[in-house]
Amino acid sequence: MRTVGASETSPTQYAWAVDAQDLRVKAGRTMAVDGLSVQLDTGVHGLLGPNGAGKTTLIRALATVLPVADGELHLLGRPVRKGPDLREIRRELGYLPQTFGFYPRFTVREFVAYMAWMKQMPDREIPAAVQRAIERVGLADRAESKLRSLSGGMLRRAGIAQAIVHDPRILLLDEPTVGLDPAQRVGFRDLLRELGLDACVLVSTHLVEDVSAACSNVVIMADGQQVWHGTPQELTAAGGLSDAGDSASERGYTAILATRSNVTTGGGWR
Repeated sequence: MRTVGASETSPTQYAWAVDAQDLRVKAGRTMAVDGLSVQLDTGVHGLLGPNGAGKTTLIRALATVLPVADGELHLLGRPVRKGPDLREIRRELGYLPQTFGFYPRFTVREFVAYMAWMKQMPDREIPAAVQRAIERVGLADRAESKLRSLSGGMLRRAGIAQAIVHDPRILLLDEPTVGLDPAQRVGFRDLLRELGLDACVLVSTHLVEDVSAACSNVVIMADGQQVWHGTPQELTAAGGLSDAGDSASERGYTAILATRSNVTTGGGWR
């Protein structure tokens, strides 16, 4: 899946931002990602799949939080393994997990600045970068508020701010719109489209409409593998009026999953 406008990312030759081949990653004792192959470039990519599909495990592996059990994983043209390559990769990653830790007595500004420092940004660049990140997520008026005083949606936006503060080349977002109201979700989609002009953005979500509205490509996982990829338009076209869903994109999603013999149309879909 190659996005138009990809650029040189390897020191020696063209490379995908994300290049996984026959990837296997364990979550505990379970092989949650089992033989997945995917290639991603600059743009916004949606990651969909039922509960237990392996989406969060994949995101954590791409964030270098979980080790690769087998297969090949290259990020920005560099192999993901211990050593200088891994340190260099991590400087270029932005990551928002489903749940993230924070010091409740920090203000929003202090939290984002601390995360910028953790990402080894030059001290002189941090104040301006922090202000810009806070403004981009709509928290400028709460910059001096303690994290413990924020609502769930505001905390999520603070988490997004720390993930983008250093302008990462790969941005990994796991359920980023949890707690956001409809207007905030629209604003977030606009931000995603802006970020995708210069970075490879991978968004794992259970909200098919967010993927349809903001993403240039869609990846669907089931049983730890990639089972489909295409554009939002192709996703919409995959469904029919008889398929489950409240929108054309949801019907396309459910139709694709229904082709998997071990995925039922019962509850638990994400």
